[in-house]
Amino acid sequence: MKLLAAATLALLASTSAFAATHVVEAGEDAQERLQTALIEAAPGDTVRIGEGRFELTDGLSLDVAGVTVKGAGADATILDFTNQQGAGEGLYVTSDDVVLRDFAIENSRGDGIKSKQADRIVYRNLRVEWTGGPAATNGAYGIYPVESEDVLVENSIVAGASDAGIYVGQSDRIVVRHNIVRHNVAGIEIENSFNADVYENMVTQNTGGILVFDLPNLPQMGGHSVRVFRNAIQDNNTPNFAPEGNIVASVPAGTGVMVMANRNVHIFENAFSDNGTSNVMIVSYTEPFDDPNYNPLPRSVFLENNRHGNAGYAPDFEGGEQLAAAVGGQLPPILWDGTGEAIFSNDEAGVLSLGLTEAGQPLAEAQPQPVDLRTDDIPEQPGEVSLPQDTEAALR
Repeated sequence: MKLLAAATLALLASTSAFAATHVVEAGEDAQERLQTALIEAAPGDTVRIGEGRFELTDGLSLDVAGVTVKGAGADATILDFTNQQGAGEGLYVTSDDVVLRDFAIENSRGDGIKSKQADRIVYRNLRVEWTGGPAATNGAYGIYPVESEDVLVENSIVAGASDAGIYVGQSDRIVVRHNIVRHNVAGIEIENSFNADVYENMVTQNTGGILVFDLPNLPQMGGHSVRVFRNAIQDNNTPNFAPEGNIVASVPAGTGVMVMANRNVHIFENAFSDNGTSNVMIVSYTEPFDDPNYNPLPRSVFLENNRHGNAGYAPDFEGGEQLAAAVGGQLPPILWDGTGEAIFSNDEAGVLSLGLTEAGQPLAEAQPQPVDLRTDDIPEQPGEVSLPQDTEAALR
């Protein structure tokens, strides 16, 4: 009797025990049939999208918690927004415990996939691409979770975003791993977020590879505790194609990793090569701001055991060529504007400080000089980001 009661309780506790699968195949009226499935899905259900190219004319949305949206593979199930009428996202998610996997989004007018206030969300084995290559008219973000807790982005490909391929903003507990990002302005961006692990990604042919930013006048500020490790960050020299006025429009082509106004950032065991401006750039926020709670300086940024290939041979910022000529024709792999505190490294690569002393100081006042930041006494890293067990379980 006890065994029967326990089994009954376990059955009732499992949402998936009564879950339905809504199958949507390619063909006529795909827009209506797919959106209807997303509306009618109940918690625990799966919306299974078949193989083929789905020619869509409007964005899709999901606001039901606990739904899995699953295709037949990132090269087999293609949601094609080339003829999208509005300027919105390809797919917009506003519910918790959602899994998005095994499909592609192509040529959305706005962001590829955006989720907002969607906790415990999983993006897995996706492809988001603007197939015409880099262009300012492409959507801003490929994979775009914001204002969320427990975010996982893995095994995905993003190409062509006019802002960031993978962007996680104003969130907490983030894992971005095993992705390929190429031909974006920023490959991966962690902005105004806490506790992020970015690791084992291929980051290539972007304008800037990985950005760790904190900006003013946002609901969540004070970004901290970010680990960037074991990534391949190479050949990020694509000319900047962000629309004018975007914050990433100021990122120099040829940037491997850029840390701006963030704290407790550990960059370790990455393989850098062929980034024309710098492998690592550490800077303060330079624009005017009126937020009294904002700290524009980088603090506690640590470089540990990275491998530095060629860098600094084509600096893409005003005065960069002259600066390179003044230090022997090529900038060292690590470039620091000189502001902030506790910037340390145990890498063997050279470091050039611009000698600035405060945020917003013009480059004309720079007093560049090589500096030795090396120390063996680097503080302990933030702990590994641990996602809830049910989030990890969704991948099995």
